[in-house]
Amino acid sequence: MKKLTTIVGLFVLFVVIYSSAFIVTEGRQAIKTQFGRPIGEPVTEAGLHFKTPFIQKVRYVDKRILTWDGDPNEIPTKDKKFIRVDTTARWRIVDALKFIQTVQNERGAITRLDAVLDGITRDTISNHFLVEAVRNSNSILDRLEKSKKERAEKEANGEIIEEEVTGEIEKISVGREKLSAIIAESADLETKKYGIRIIDVQLRRISYEKSVEAKVYERMISERKRIAEKIRSQGKAEKAKIEGRLSQDLQKIESEGYKNAQLIKGTGEATATAIYARSLSQDPSFYEFLRTLEAYKNSLKKETQYILSSDSEFLQLLKKAK
Repeated sequence: MKKLTTIVGLFVLFVVIYSSAFIVTEGRQAIKTQFGRPIGEPVTEAGLHFKTPFIQKVRYVDKRILTWDGDPNEIPTKDKKFIRVDTTARWRIVDALKFIQTVQNERGAITRLDAVLDGITRDTISNHFLVEAVRNSNSILDRLEKSKKERAEKEANGEIIEEEVTGEIEKISVGREKLSAIIAESADLETKKYGIRIIDVQLRRISYEKSVEAKVYERMISERKRIAEKIRSQGKAEKAKIEGRLSQDLQKIESEGYKNAQLIKGTGEATATAIYARSLSQDPSFYEFLRTLEAYKNSLKKETQYILSSDSEFLQLLKKAK
């Protein structure tokens, strides 16, 4: 009988200890509840802990960093551009007692976060221009300004610099990262009453609404056409410069060639005249004879008929030959 009583006592003791002990693992925290109502402070340290058996229960709450993913929403910007914004956020439970009292569990927390983050994201995006949500800084403008200064210095040194062609780039005052920080800060103020802390919010993806997308593509195409036309005009201007230089060089070469040809021709004619003069001075009659024969050869053709007087001086050599 004593042995049975001992066994029963040990069993009851085991049940009591088992019902009163609970383990909190790393990354979790626990809240004791009595008849459904939270009691005491959250148990945040990992290890073995105890509660009142049978009366109290334990609810576990995650204390790690959790992720919230929103659904893409169509939001109008301040410049009346409709865009689809896909948002994600990281959050954690910092007050387990308040968390259980307000949202009960993670599913309830996600529902509240959907309402809070979607609303704040919509308000923030609507109060800023589209370029603020797309670009993060004005670094591209800084690079363009630096490039302009370098070009100006090179032109001042006499270097020929090809004109750079760029589209219109708007300057931003906030930027994408600051917009995300504004959303996270505003959302954190709203979620403190739920025992939730918003760590950060990111605009994961931004895309145009279809009607706006078509207009953006049209604007991009027209901008590219404008830049292409400007490049063509620069090419035509450069072509005209090259053709002008070629024409000038060609005229210079032709004038030099004509000048040299005239000099050579004049020198040749002078030499020929000198030779003729020497020949004439040495034997005028022989020179006259050769010139007459040359005239006969050039003028008296077989198929040509002449009517000349018998006492013509042109035929004197023929008469003498007869």
